Amino acid sequence: MSLLPDIKVLDLTRVLAGPWCTQILADYGATVIKIEKPGVGDDTRHWGPPYAKDADGNLSSEAAYYLSANRGKQSLTLDFSKPEGAALLRQLIQKADVVIENYKVGSLQKYGLDYDSLKILNPRLIYCSITGFGQTGPYAERAGYDFAIQGIGGLMSITGERTDLPGGGPQKVGVAVVDVMTGMYASSAILAALANRASSGLGRYIDVALLDVQVAMLANVGMNYLVSESLPKRWGNAHPNIVPYQTFATADGEIVIAIGNDSQFCNFCTALGTAEWSKDPRFCSNPARVKHREILVPMIAAQMEKWNSRSLTETLEALGVPCGPINNLAQVFADPQVQARAMRVDVPHPTAGSVPQVRHPVQFSGDAIAPMQAPPLLGQHTEQVLEQMLGLPAEQIDSLRARGLI
Repeated sequence: MSLLPDIKVLDLTRVLAGPWCTQILADYGATVIKIEKPGVGDDTRHWGPPYAKDADGNLSSEAAYYLSANRGKQSLTLDFSKPEGAALLRQLIQKADVVIENYKVGSLQKYGLDYDSLKILNPRLIYCSITGFGQTGPYAERAGYDFAIQGIGGLMSITGERTDLPGGGPQKVGVAVVDVMTGMYASSAILAALANRASSGLGRYIDVALLDVQVAMLANVGMNYLVSESLPKRWGNAHPNIVPYQTFATADGEIVIAIGNDSQFCNFCTALGTAEWSKDPRFCSNPARVKHREILVPMIAAQMEKWNSRSLTETLEALGVPCGPINNLAQVFADPQVQARAMRVDVPHPTAGSVPQVRHPVQFSGDAIAPMQAPPLLGQHTEQVLEQMLGLPAEQIDSLRARGLI
């Protein structure tokens, strides 16, 4: 049995942060109903190429971006900008446990779809708003996008190669990591609110901001600044607090070395045939290695160039030294560990035949994760939802469709 079999979620979000949150809830077994504008749907449905291919190998209308964040959901098309559509959505919300939206601050109030209006109809409702900058503060009215937030929130100032090296300068992360982490924080907040509701019987309003998440996820780098008041700099693939902890070139490529303690460094030196380094006062402890990184790193680099990547990683792994290749995505999905963990799953799809999905990364004992279902076609479940949740007869549904409300 799934973890959230009785939880109904109305998903009024688009793009990535909100859909990522609700996809997690769907993976845990919640019924997630994606509310989309008739004829248009989520913006990411059109963010391609690439698009999935149908059973005959032809391109379908399903963009890979959309497919990445919407599995396990139902799609209901509904124009709630019209009074009758908004009234219909309020009826659905009365039967829901969770509403999540990512509209600009205050923009749903005119439809009677803000939390203050809805909690009167459903006091047990958990309502989560995701915005760029939150519901308060001087930036609250601004639209928020992952790329801009990475800049505003400081992530780009610490990401990228050092300014004094070729290619140096600020860089964004290759994945929209702020959106993804915002979805993660939002999903955990919703789960916490559901747990609280089980004892209190009351719903909760949740305000999640991309900028807040970005600042929170600075983690040790943010704390380094708060403690020292010294601005961190970009280190490229190196680490400000640990040495050696970076990429090194070998005779045929590059590998990652991620040494976290002095014992691992000792084993690393043994593998390289430089055991004396681990006894050198300049290098025998991590603080010493950090202090003398400009001496040690070139010494390591000279030794690494004598090895090929595979033989060196095999030697280091046998000694318990953390290391690994720098794989492209073809190599990632061909990796025996990734395959053993079944991270790629192909699921049936009504127009594409099947579409690939990346499995939810958490595994539970028992049957806790819902069976994987493909992201829905636009409006695929409109009739089903209206019939099952509101008991609307077919004639009324046909009338709503004829008037462009669904």
